[in-house]
Amino acid sequence: MTPRFPLAETPDAAALAKGRSLFLGPCEFVKGVVAMEGLPPADRLEFCMAGRSNVGKSSLINALTGRKALARTSNTPGRTQEINFFALADTHYMVDLPGYGFAKAPVAVVAKWQALLKNYLAGRQTLRRVFLLIDSRHGAKEVDEEIMSVLDRAAVPFHTVMTKIDKPRPAELEASLERTRQIIAKHPTAYPEIILTSSDKGDGVETLRAIIAGLN
Repeated sequence: MTPRFPLAETPDAAALAKGRSLFLGPCEFVKGVVAMEGLPPADRLEFCMAGRSNVGKSSLINALTGRKALARTSNTPGRTQEINFFALADTHYMVDLPGYGFAKAPVAVVAKWQALLKNYLAGRQTLRRVFLLIDSRHGAKEVDEEIMSVLDRAAVPFHTVMTKIDKPRPAELEASLERTRQIIAKHPTAYPEIILTSSDKGDGVETLRAIIAGLN
């Protein structure tokens, strides 16, 4: 029986080539935003990467773009407190959202940038899809559900991306997948498939590139 949220299949050659062209071409940091009035003009398609702190978001962005330090990685979760915009060619914004959940920062600071994150998700008309990163060692957690609910209310579709799939054993990964499927099934804006990725091994990177390049 096919699960309700099957794993993403490998795209065809044309789609893979389109994905490589988008991500391995010009890619520049535009700005970091700390308030809604600082957002760049909504003049192109946007997609964003969201996830709990320490989910491996920066590493995945670096893998997608073939660059080692485009997005800052850190052993201290929650350091990034801005919405970071990157221009892919002149057609897309890749948006790196601040990690949510645990953060070594004052409570008032955390509250401010979590509010910014929610306001952005609810109010950006050019945002086509959120790629919601879930650590495959743990599966979706309560804090992930909170963001899913924000996306439901904003009618913004989210695509589940499992990270670090090289870390858990096969049985652990399958259990994590099942827990995650049960949670995302509650949310009407969940895209009906799951992408498996490993930044270290390169698993799923080309598939994710192609899926993003196919957004319209």
